Amino acid sequence: MSALRPWVSAARPATLWASAAPVAVGNGLAWGEGAFRWDACLVAMTAALLINIGANFANDASDARRGADGPARIGPTRAVASGLISPRAMWAAVAVVFGLAAAGGAYLAVIAGWPVLAIGAASLAAALGYTGGPRPYGYIGLGEAAVFIFFGLAATVGSRFVHDATAPSAAWLLALPMGLTVTAILVANNVRDVDTDRAAGKHTLAVVLGRQGGRYLYAALMAGAFAALALEGALGAVPRFCLLGLLAAPFAVPVAAAILRDTEGPALIRALRATARLHALFGCLIALGAAL
Repeated sequence: MSALRPWVSAARPATLWASAAPVAVGNGLAWGEGAFRWDACLVAMTAALLINIGANFANDASDARRGADGPARIGPTRAVASGLISPRAMWAAVAVVFGLAAAGGAYLAVIAGWPVLAIGAASLAAALGYTGGPRPYGYIGLGEAAVFIFFGLAATVGSRFVHDATAPSAAWLLALPMGLTVTAILVANNVRDVDTDRAAGKHTLAVVLGRQGGRYLYAALMAGAFAALALEGALGAVPRFCLLGLLAAPFAVPVAAAILRDTEGPALIRALRATARLHALFGCLIALGAAL
């Protein structure tokens, strides 16, 4: 068990809601529209989680190589930077995890066709390029945009698509609030790490905007997510029961207040984890409403 502990930590289980919640929404829509397939549901969820874990492994190795996870870093210990896992072993794990995700994507492509392969290939490339490669886009302020696209739009619409090869307008519309809350998870992380990221030359949006600007961006993402869902539901553009997602709004207030107020590491770590849980609750309530 002690040997497995660094691997579990490197997978960052608290952040895996980022991929699970939008897939739940896509599956809920499929159920509500009579297109649901259990095999598509389970394989899509598994593949999404594997891509998320693989991205976390790759980021652990890449950030360590670039010096972004030094001793001054706030937050959980990073496996490669601390020497708990060697870079070679971590990259081998990335290959295994992404290989399993690709196998799941191949199965889903049999059900829904080549677009699934395109989404999967783009997602894997984005996971590797976030902090890896010659010019990682996470170091030039594009990480938030990529998270919105892949963990918001692609995950929500793609998980609906795999059931019957259709992407109804409701899937695209619900991908918007899901994309906003999942992006808020990354912004919360980057607000916490703004000082060490700046020192390492990692120019996230929080570094570009400054800590206070990053805080305002977080609040705007959260407010925008609930406002978008409320408008879509009021207009009848998505299933009306999806408005159940608004029940998560009261839980967003103290989390946003903590991001706007706190500067100490432990408080910001708690706020990051609370943001991930809020995203999960928001997505599960929307998924339930879509299924109803």
